[in-house]
Amino acid sequence: MLTDPQRQRAAEILRSAEHSRTPVAPLTEIFPEIDTEDAYQIQLVNIRHRVAAGAEVRGHKVGLSSPVMQQMMGVDEPDYGHLLADMELSPDRPVPVSRYCCPRIEVEVGFVLGDDLPGEGCTETDVLAATERVVPALELIDSRIRDWRIAIADTIADNASSAGYVIGEGRAPGELDLKAIDARLTSGGELLAEGRSDAVLGDPAVSVAWLARTVARFGVPLKKGHVVLPGSCTRAVDVAAGQTFTAEFTGLGSVSLSFIRGDSPS
Repeated sequence: MLTDPQRQRAAEILRSAEHSRTPVAPLTEIFPEIDTEDAYQIQLVNIRHRVAAGAEVRGHKVGLSSPVMQQMMGVDEPDYGHLLADMELSPDRPVPVSRYCCPRIEVEVGFVLGDDLPGEGCTETDVLAATERVVPALELIDSRIRDWRIAIADTIADNASSAGYVIGEGRAPGELDLKAIDARLTSGGELLAEGRSDAVLGDPAVSVAWLARTVARFGVPLKKGHVVLPGSCTRAVDVAAGQTFTAEFTGLGSVSLSFIRGDSPS
């Protein structure tokens, strides 16, 4: 494990990389002793830093929710990150890619909570009872680690590679079979990726329940009004200026996000 000064230094490295849009070497190379507990504490250091500067926590995301991704990372459970108000994107406002280091997009079946979730002991039944609506979602991921050369501690410390998200209107969870929602990602009429909601731990509600139990260990609640992104139904796709991505979900609707080049970072 790392010392507290080392955790603070790691958090500073990631903050600087995000601000300057200049990726850095993996934390696992800079701090070889880092473990997942260190990584979550580093993540929380930077979340608290952003909240102190005026940001608001709007929800959470789950990463590594598919067996393939877990095997690739050498882990046996997902990870999580925070969604902040300044990460909320709009289908009506093109996103400058210059804000990010190396952005990618993922397709998700999102949850909007109508009630607080219990922490320890949270079940899928609790998730369904507390969910106001299930929504079509796109998550923008980014890595402040150079060339996406990440191990599990790198991505956790880096807020689970979170960067932005957009959601659509959606429907009540009781109106859907959450394990059988087909999803397609297209751009310019070209099919880029496709998958199904049961790619997320067999049922995305399982992922949300895991998240509620896990964040409770760190004193983090999942509250009414929060957005939860439980994990991607499809592979991640690289983003470039000039593209518009549309995710379509059977029975759930669609959501889109466009990208422009934007100004160079100062």
